[in-house]
Amino acid sequence: MTPTDDTPSNERDDALEQALRAGAEASPAADAALRRAVEAAVADGLVDVAWTSVDTPIGPLFVASTDAGVVRIDFGVEDRMLVDLAQRISPRVVEARARLDPVRRQLDEYFEGHRRTFDLPLDWRLSHGFRRTVLEHLYADVPFGRTVSYLELAAAAGNAKASRAVGSAMATNPIPIVVPCHRVLRTGGALGGYGGGLDAKRRLLALEGATLL
Repeated sequence: MTPTDDTPSNERDDALEQALRAGAEASPAADAALRRAVEAAVADGLVDVAWTSVDTPIGPLFVASTDAGVVRIDFGVEDRMLVDLAQRISPRVVEARARLDPVRRQLDEYFEGHRRTFDLPLDWRLSHGFRRTVLEHLYADVPFGRTVSYLELAAAAGNAKASRAVGSAMATNPIPIVVPCHRVLRTGGALGGYGGGLDAKRRLLALEGATLL
């Protein structure tokens, strides 16, 4: 059964679950049923987290959003991201490509060299405490083409002695690229680490024309 606007919400939940299972069959009919079920679920507020994949020059990105904004970007590890979102936010995580169109478009523009800043609402709920403070400073104060050291970012976030905590914040940044942890380097200019790999970090910095420290 395909849910409609007149279908009770509990029946829409059941229909969505059935369509998701049918979608695994990958038949045209199942795909169409899945699309209709997802569209109805999104319209009825039955999807807490929408996600999709985006092809980029540094590999596939998996992007997720809530009603509050972009909540997660992951480097090519779909299952890991979906499990984490289901555990930390809600089990109602559904692939809904159209709902992520603004994110996909801005990422495409960034990788094509046409966008320097992202204009997207962000959901910060997966970051807490000092880590969140650090990421918010990074997002607000380190623009396209610039780099900053862990030590400098720690000082900007209010604790100059917390460079290790800054490193931890970068390693656990749930929204990379948009929250640009690739712009954070070790003192002296060494790349440090990066969740997407050092080659991806180099390519992102090169795309932005960043001058290394």
